[in-house]
Amino acid sequence: MLRHRSDWRTILWAFVFFPAVGFAPYVEPRVIPWILPLSLYFGFCAGVFTHNQNHCPMFKSRRANAFYASYLSIFYGFPTFAWIPTHNQNHHKYVNKAGDATITWRYSRENTWLVASTYYFVSASWQGKVLAEYVDKARATNRPLYRQIIAQRVTVFGGQIALLALGVAIYGWRGVLVWAFGFGFSALFATWAMIFINFIQHVHCDPWSENDHSRNFVSKLGNWLVFNNGYHTAHHHSAGLHWSKLPDAHAKIAHLIHPELNQSSIFGFCLKAYLLGAFSERYRTKQIGRAPYDPPDGSLVKLETAAVAPVEAGVNASMA
Repeated sequence: MLRHRSDWRTILWAFVFFPAVGFAPYVEPRVIPWILPLSLYFGFCAGVFTHNQNHCPMFKSRRANAFYASYLSIFYGFPTFAWIPTHNQNHHKYVNKAGDATITWRYSRENTWLVASTYYFVSASWQGKVLAEYVDKARATNRPLYRQIIAQRVTVFGGQIALLALGVAIYGWRGVLVWAFGFGFSALFATWAMIFINFIQHVHCDPWSENDHSRNFVSKLGNWLVFNNGYHTAHHHSAGLHWSKLPDAHAKIAHLIHPELNQSSIFGFCLKAYLLGAFSERYRTKQIGRAPYDPPDGSLVKLETAAVAPVEAGVNASMA
C-alpha cells in the first residue's frame, strides 16, 4: 500500500513509537520524568509527518490516506488539513515575501531568541485567517473535502479529550499529568516547533534568489532523525519530492547555495544565533542577498496575506 518503500520507517515511528511513548505514562507514571525528551522528539516527528503527508501522500489508497491524516492529527495536536491552505497553497507560493501568511519579518526584521520563540503567536494568528477562508470555501464548494475537515477536527479534539479522560479514570486527577506528559506536551510542542522551524529556515534568507531563499541543516544524523526535513531548499524546488530523495536533490544544488545557508545542525545554529548572539553580534545572522521586503522592482510591499486558491474538486492530494 506504500508508494515508497522507505516509508516503512515512517510506519514504525507513527504506529509503534508514537503510541508506545504516548501510553508509557499510563502504564507506569514513574517514567514521567524520563519520558519528556522522547515525547517531544516524537511530537516533532508527528509535525514532520503531517508536512510530508500533505506534499507527498504515503499510501496508494484514498481511504488509507484519509485515515492516516486523521490519525496523525491526534499526535500533531491540530487537524492536518491546515497545512494545505497555509503552507502548500500560500507559503510555497510566496516563500517569505509579501503575501505569505508566515513571513518572518511582519513585526520585526531582527533574528533574536525573543522574536524567534514568540513567532509562533504571530504566524498562527495570520495563518488562522487563511485557514478560515479555506474552510469556508470548502463548505461552499467541496462538500466531500469539508466532511474530511470536520472528521479531522472531531478526531484530534475528541481523541485528546478521550486520552485525558482515560488518564483521569485510571489515576484520578493525577491522570492530567499522565495525559500531559504522554500526549499533551508533545502535541503542543509539535505545532510550536513546526512554526519555529519555518522561521529559522527563512529568516534573513533571500526569497528573490533561486537558491538562497531557504536555510538548510545538513547533518546526516540530524536528517536521519527528522526524515530529511533539513534539506529545505531542495524541498522548495520540488515540493512533491519524497523525503527519501531530498539528500540527492540537495547534493545537486549545494554548491549553488550561499555557504551561510548550509548549516550543520539546528542545535548548533540556535546556540550561535540565540545564545552566543545575545552577547556578541558576530554570531547573529545577517541578511543574505536581497531582503524579502526589498522587491527588485522597487515597489512598495503590503503585509496583507494573500487569499488562498479556490478549493477545487479532488485538489486535496493528502486526503486523496
